[in-house]
Amino acid sequence: MTKGVILVTGANGFIAGHIIDQFLAAGYTVRGTVRSPSSGSKVRELHAKYGDKLEIAIVPDLTKVESYENALQDVVGIMHTASPVDLSASDNEKELLIPAIQGVTALLKASKKWATSLKRIVFTSSFAANINVPEGYRPGYTYTSEDWNPVTYAEGATADPVSAYCASKTLAEQAAWSFIKEEKPSFDLVSLNPAWVFGPHFAPTTPALDLKHLNESTQALWKVVDADTVPPVDFAAAVDVRDVARAHLLAFETPAAGGNRFLLAEHFSYQLAADIAREQVPELAGRVPVIEQGKEQTPATYYAVDGSKPTEILGLKYRPITDTIRDAYAQLAAVEKVAAAA
Repeated sequence: MTKGVILVTGANGFIAGHIIDQFLAAGYTVRGTVRSPSSGSKVRELHAKYGDKLEIAIVPDLTKVESYENALQDVVGIMHTASPVDLSASDNEKELLIPAIQGVTALLKASKKWATSLKRIVFTSSFAANINVPEGYRPGYTYTSEDWNPVTYAEGATADPVSAYCASKTLAEQAAWSFIKEEKPSFDLVSLNPAWVFGPHFAPTTPALDLKHLNESTQALWKVVDADTVPPVDFAAAVDVRDVARAHLLAFETPAAGGNRFLLAEHFSYQLAADIAREQVPELAGRVPVIEQGKEQTPATYYAVDGSKPTEILGLKYRPITDTIRDAYAQLAAVEKVAAAA
């Protein structure tokens, strides 16, 4: 007996893999959207032990309302993870802003039209929608779940790629909240705003990852290995991908979560990542740089983050960041070893 059908958009994504696993394990039927049958086959392989509890819906264009009609039948909850993540875009509007905004608004419009059993949408936003990018490291300031990135569409359209990505997440989330306020659908909305999402990729065995084509956050971690120096901090906050997935389940099941934004974050620096790799992943111990004297990445140098709201309302317990970084690097080292032996 299933607890209901949960739609997960962008089912082949890094975060989505863990979300799908946790909802299936909790007794739900999951319907994952992908753009092509080949992507759907890969998702099925990852979660093969659940058989027909995992359904695949082909949605080739997430920005079109009509694309969702069949995917939304009998759905009680939606986890909207699909959104462009490109920190090197050449056309901000075409590659980031428009797809992100139209993707969530199309889903909301379609949900109001066809998802008659829908109770809640959990939107995978980002710390990028909280952070004030021009303020930089902002020592002494603490970001909370209530902070908003003040960026405008016009600024995002002409910004550098990283700032444009932050704008896309901000504007998409704002569009979602505006829809709820103006259209007053029968379902409610929860926004989860994770910082850098690290941790192992979901896979029953060593995943078939291409170390040259990793998702953005995993690539950011991997670039520390064999680097001459510890990279400068970009986002001084992170969270475990397994905790992000757990937060989606809790956000859907916790009545009091409705209408809330939740910042998922703890302190992070690349010095911290390098130290953990050196101390806890033997294969990488001699391949990570030591921070230069005088350039230590201490917490006081950067803004702080208050990720306590998910704990207080959802009951989320964060994994230690040490476990997150260790598990991510251990998996990447295993992938590298398999690739070298091939």
